[in-house]
Amino acid sequence: MGHAQKLFDEILHKNTHTWTILISGFARAGSSAMVFNLFRGMQAKGACPNQYTLSSVFKCCSFDNNLQLGKGVHAWMVRNGVDVDVVLGNSVLDVYLKCKAFQYAERLFELMDERDVVSWNIMIGAYLRVGDVEKSLDMFRNLPCKDVVSWNTIVDGLMQCGYERRALEQLYSMVEYGIGFSAVTFSIALILASSLSVVELGRQLHGMVLKRGFDSDGFTRSSLVEMYCKCGRMDKASIILRDVPLDFRRKGDVGVTSKEPEAGIVSWGSMVSGYVWNGKYEDGLKAFRLMVRELVVVDIRTITTVISACANAGILDFGRHIHAYVQKIGHRIDAYVGSSLIDMYSKCGSLDDAWMIFRQVNKPNVILWTSMISGCSLQGQGRQAISLFEEMLNQGIMPNEVTFLGVLNACSHAGLLDEGCRYFRMMKDAYCINPGVEHCTSMVDLYGRAGCLTETKNFIFENGLSHLTSVWKSFLSSCRLHKNVEIGKWVSDMLLQVAPSDPGAYVLLSNMCASNHRWNEAARVRSLMHQRGVKKQPGQSWIQLKDQIHTFVMGDRSHHQDKEIYSYLDTLIGRLKEIGYSLDAKLVMQDVEEEQGELLISHHSEKIAVVFGIINTTNGIPIRIIKNLRICTDCHNFIKYASQLLDREIIVRDIRRYHHFKHGSCSCEDYW
Repeated sequence: MGHAQKLFDEILHKNTHTWTILISGFARAGSSAMVFNLFRGMQAKGACPNQYTLSSVFKCCSFDNNLQLGKGVHAWMVRNGVDVDVVLGNSVLDVYLKCKAFQYAERLFELMDERDVVSWNIMIGAYLRVGDVEKSLDMFRNLPCKDVVSWNTIVDGLMQCGYERRALEQLYSMVEYGIGFSAVTFSIALILASSLSVVELGRQLHGMVLKRGFDSDGFTRSSLVEMYCKCGRMDKASIILRDVPLDFRRKGDVGVTSKEPEAGIVSWGSMVSGYVWNGKYEDGLKAFRLMVRELVVVDIRTITTVISACANAGILDFGRHIHAYVQKIGHRIDAYVGSSLIDMYSKCGSLDDAWMIFRQVNKPNVILWTSMISGCSLQGQGRQAISLFEEMLNQGIMPNEVTFLGVLNACSHAGLLDEGCRYFRMMKDAYCINPGVEHCTSMVDLYGRAGCLTETKNFIFENGLSHLTSVWKSFLSSCRLHKNVEIGKWVSDMLLQVAPSDPGAYVLLSNMCASNHRWNEAARVRSLMHQRGVKKQPGQSWIQLKDQIHTFVMGDRSHHQDKEIYSYLDTLIGRLKEIGYSLDAKLVMQDVEEEQGELLISHHSEKIAVVFGIINTTNGIPIRIIKNLRICTDCHNFIKYASQLLDREIIVRDIRRYHHFKHGSCSCEDYW
């Protein structure tokens, strides 16, 4: 545009056409200031703007939300009797709506001599953007001639406003009216199917895509992949992905700008994300490895998704590889990537690495601070998390609801009742954040851990939490900790009323009865569980060795090292008994002989996983275990004694929290 400006300045006799060419060029380039200056200069030189000139000026007014100039130009048009066609009228209409001057827009719309479908679409879209769904639907019904853009506008707008079901109704109406779908329509409709998780709708759309030949469009294909992923049909998504060539946009092809390669990247990224969404972390990591091996450019969204998969699966080694990959491709560790890495390292039990990432970021925002606070809380470093929170406040960073959740959990883990109550009040009074379910559950946990069982009960009813399963389960854990059987029975009854289908409720109650030799009551709980068709989720434990994840269940004999594992386990239990460990057969959910109970309890999955880790790693290397259920008290004691006898650091992440075992003690201080 600089050369055009220079050439323009050399023209001695400039007419309206000349001025309009330059003004239109700057408008297309988004240089609003230049457009406004040239428009004023044009009038000063006596050149009269035409409809094309005015449309360019109005375009920039809309872009800059410059209502004052837009009104001024419109007034100039009225004073000078400018003939306003439908295109120019739509430009003025767009200015008023983009600047949210709805009264002016509505009045102009009523006075327009000629209105086309674009005029109606502009009005409908504007009302949708401000959330006035009824007004937009009313205008859409009155639209005399609806084109595909009109239908796209109303369906997409309703979906964006959170009215997915009404959007679906309009989509079906569009089909009934016989309106042909465009590529944009298919993209919107597939997103709608994804958000509703209606795979049958997605399947019908897929058939229409194939029938009408849109399957060659990269973005439509990408939308299909994402739809099937979000609906949990990874098999269908993988079939579509086979048609996406792997030779698109490789590293070094920086000159590639076509849309198809970009769509291919989105497709593969959606596939990786889909595996992670559906809990298939290993498959997601395999897909990511394939992308990297084939030198496909990986976008940052996919990278953070893979980091999240490593965090959820507790795969530290692969997480470190991703960290190295991010550095290798030259991506700066910003707050977005940094918070994902902190979360991953924290959830994988490597708090030192999380601290390293936190210190690398120059200007941490609230997300990064929150990730580090939550990481400390997860690892049982309650006082450190609180100290970090106070430092964040001193630096003027405004906490959010997630930050306070991390702080409350930290207070709970550290048994800091007074501090937790103070932060709970601060959240409500100083920052006007309404406590959510997780905040309240944390407070119940905090009161219960401190042994304030009466206060726990009062807090639940005063805050209207009696319908929440999580608070009763937390309360029952506190009763177990403080051996208060009577309150525990009452809490159990409340829990079973609220969550008759939650297996955890029955297991907690049965364990409490069994631990006190109340076999009849334990049997009643098991019978009730059977009558209601509630099945206990089988316990599983995972451990990663090199690039392989090993999974164990209770009494597992399927592993190729099973003889070595059980031989060492029996020997280890004997040695641990010599230093004070004893098998707690009371935890078995059956009335069996003590010897049989000891055999059952000694073969829990976490014991097998720990022993597998001991015999396959050298001293000095931490053993990291993941358990899908809450670790039982016997296994907790077993690992404590093992860490003391063998001088090994053992990290267990169960469904409830992290346990760092070292020198015969645990970071949870025997509360979980």
